[in-house]
Amino acid sequence: MKLYITTLGDFDMLMEGKSIMQDVSRSYKLFKLLEYFLTFKNKKLLPEVIIENLWQDQDSMDPKNMIRGQIFRLRQILKEILPEDDYLTISFSNGYYTLEVGKNVVLDTDELESWIQKGDEELEIDHDKALTAYRNAINLYRGGYLAENSYEIWLVPVRSYYKRIYVKTLEKLVDLCSEKGRDEEIVRVCEKAITIEPYEEKIHKFLIESLLRLGKIQNAHNHLEFMQVAFEKEMGITTTSLIREIQRKIQSYSTDKVELTVKDINRKLDETGVTGPLKCESEYFKLLYNSHKRRRKIDQEDDDYISLITLDESQVDSIDKWQDVITKVLQNTLRKGDIFTLWNDSQILILLPEVRNGGIKVVENRIKNYLKTNNGNLFDMSFKFIPIENKTNLDFNNK
Repeated sequence: MKLYITTLGDFDMLMEGKSIMQDVSRSYKLFKLLEYFLTFKNKKLLPEVIIENLWQDQDSMDPKNMIRGQIFRLRQILKEILPEDDYLTISFSNGYYTLEVGKNVVLDTDELESWIQKGDEELEIDHDKALTAYRNAINLYRGGYLAENSYEIWLVPVRSYYKRIYVKTLEKLVDLCSEKGRDEEIVRVCEKAITIEPYEEKIHKFLIESLLRLGKIQNAHNHLEFMQVAFEKEMGITTTSLIREIQRKIQSYSTDKVELTVKDINRKLDETGVTGPLKCESEYFKLLYNSHKRRRKIDQEDDDYISLITLDESQVDSIDKWQDVITKVLQNTLRKGDIFTLWNDSQILILLPEVRNGGIKVVENRIKNYLKTNNGNLFDMSFKFIPIENKTNLDFNNK
């Protein structure tokens, strides 16, 4: 008879689908000790390390004697609830305690890793089999590792590990489903995942992208609002780079996917009254840049420029604030014909056409002066200007 132990979410021990712990009067200390042993199963554990992790705040004249007493009581409980001795055995040898796990014991964490390994192996051979393996893996993750023990320091790295491989496996499943156009399945899987890990941004991103592909733009917008409210309420976060990326995708899909008349087109394309530069996505920027470059004559003077503004690496913690500030600055200092984009989290690209007679220095000084006047010297940035020639390529990997 198999003993099945669940640790991902609520802790339980089951035989033939029924909990064997229902009739046991739970002692918090004893079951915390059992969970500790299960976490480090088949490993040698020093009594001093166990005491430090589990009972460092307990005052005891003889801590080793205390742990011997706790282990004795735990052994008695295991004898009561398990039909045989070869399921879970706590032994002591050469100063170390070890929980020996028998062959008829199945842990959900071992199953999880086994299914992930199978999925990774099948990924190069059979996508359908890989998809099945990944489904089985994520279905085993019902919550954080030993979620009931929220404040145990020793659990933090273990809990983080299982959360990380769960999210990574979910991402693999989403990629495979996307290949096969199974957006409905992605929505179902992500909705369930969000109930388990509600503050994992990636899961919200996968869900919203699938809703958009399904044409459910309003649903995507509603979920983004829910996500923002939840993140602000629980973590005090109003926006992140990923949230802004999702907002831009929703905006892109929201450009009225209905039949247009000539009047509609004229109305939507008309920019009468718009002042200041054009801010766009990086993909649009590349399109506009290449279009501009194609229109240049071979012998045209070098009066068109690309500018790269880079936030210093030492200020990575200020990225979100910097992006908001620099966007406002550029909107107030650049010309209507200029174009800029957030190339990545810490860099901005600007297309500056027809800049003559030392105008580049004027542009740089105007930006710096506006920043200094309105925001002080909050940010350390570098400016780079490159004249656009027919051979110029958009490559700023080497700053």
